[in-house]
Amino acid sequence: MFIGRKKELKKLNEMYSTNSFEFAVIYGRRRVGKTTLIKEFCKDKKAVYFIAREANDIINIENFSKDLFNVTSPETAGTAKFVNWENAFEYVYSIAKNERIILVIDEYPYLAQANRSISSILQAHIDMKFKDSKLFLILCGSSMSFMEYQVLGYKSPLYGRRTAQFKIKPFTFFESVKYHKEFTNEEKAIIYGITSGIPEYLSKIKDGKSLKNNIVDMFLNENGHLYEEPASLLKQELREPSIYNSIITAIAKGASRLNEISTKCGMESNKCAKYLTSLITLGIVRKDKPVNDENGRKSIYVIEDNMFKFWYKFVPDNMTHIVSGNPDILYKKVIEPQMSNYMGAIFEEICIQYLMIENYKDTLPIMFGQIGRWWGGNPTLKKQEEIDIMAIDNNESVIFGECKWTKDYVDVSILDNLIRRGDLFKYTNKYYYIFSKNGFNDNCIKKASGNKNVVLVEFKDMME
Repeated sequence: MFIGRKKELKKLNEMYSTNSFEFAVIYGRRRVGKTTLIKEFCKDKKAVYFIAREANDIINIENFSKDLFNVTSPETAGTAKFVNWENAFEYVYSIAKNERIILVIDEYPYLAQANRSISSILQAHIDMKFKDSKLFLILCGSSMSFMEYQVLGYKSPLYGRRTAQFKIKPFTFFESVKYHKEFTNEEKAIIYGITSGIPEYLSKIKDGKSLKNNIVDMFLNENGHLYEEPASLLKQELREPSIYNSIITAIAKGASRLNEISTKCGMESNKCAKYLTSLITLGIVRKDKPVNDENGRKSIYVIEDNMFKFWYKFVPDNMTHIVSGNPDILYKKVIEPQMSNYMGAIFEEICIQYLMIENYKDTLPIMFGQIGRWWGGNPTLKKQEEIDIMAIDNNESVIFGECKWTKDYVDVSILDNLIRRGDLFKYTNKYYYIFSKNGFNDNCIKKASGNKNVVLVEFKDMME
């Protein structure tokens, strides 16, 4: 079943309908659903789908020949093959100059690794032949840095040739809930909190099992689908996985500033910064700063990918229980008691996504241009303060948000504290949003009802 990606699919079909040369670059981290999107687009169309192998150029051109002839000349598939890429692309042109055909080259970085001149060869054919044909060319890859710098970058031979680019991102929480009907809203939030909206991970959650059993089977079993997933991804994407592992571990254990992370990893700060940049490119780590901090001096590093966040919090330190075959005890004694605390940051992320949707729908009291977290000093109380969400509109109006993922009703003291923190800022119009998993007590509701600038939002209402 194909879920989501309506905007991307619509754009691809609009490009296809031009019946002239189109060149789309599609990239994103592994497991994010690039191949599924492309196959859905190619359905019921004449399309050649070639997946490059991590092999030499001879093997790749043999496989390309087979895939191409399977579509264009089935009677010769398996026997005929091209001697080089120039001949192969010339044959593609001979077909595409008269009829619409899609050519997909998936895992393009593998092809470029095996043949360093392939981008130049492709560029020459685009400029001399393909641009006057009906070819729809798609290059796809999971190596984010390669696709951004070696395909889309200005130093690439292919620079300026693409007619569209698609960076495929994980689903948001509100997109991910479409995968599972049988779980409660709270369980759907936890599923997002352990999968980060990655389609492949979402597809492994079984509706017929309890959430607890799904987590145990996926993370806490030596044969589980996600038991070795972080290590596998780091090995596939990066040259020194052990160093990246130590950096992620340091962040997971509380190091957030560059000097803290580099100290824990035993390396120089400038060298550590380069490794962090690679992790940011992959979407594993995020560099965060207070929403109104223009110079970025208060920047910190956090784990952005929720699957990595969950794995590094609960798996490495509990390997003994997992290897000993005690996953149920591990879940009951370690994971379950910490789940509410773990979900706090995830709920903040969900609330930001909710506000962004409402902002797009123009249902909020302001139309904000910036949104994020804030932290900084309180000069009056001489202590550090934090605000879960700040959404700013032209530096005149602001929404302050507080997010509570607890079983208890939110007390009026939470609202009072948010208003007090809002007093640190000199905005003309201030609005206060309190988000709660389970609702609000009578005192909080009473105070909010007397202030038109206060909005109380329950999680169940967000799901509607």
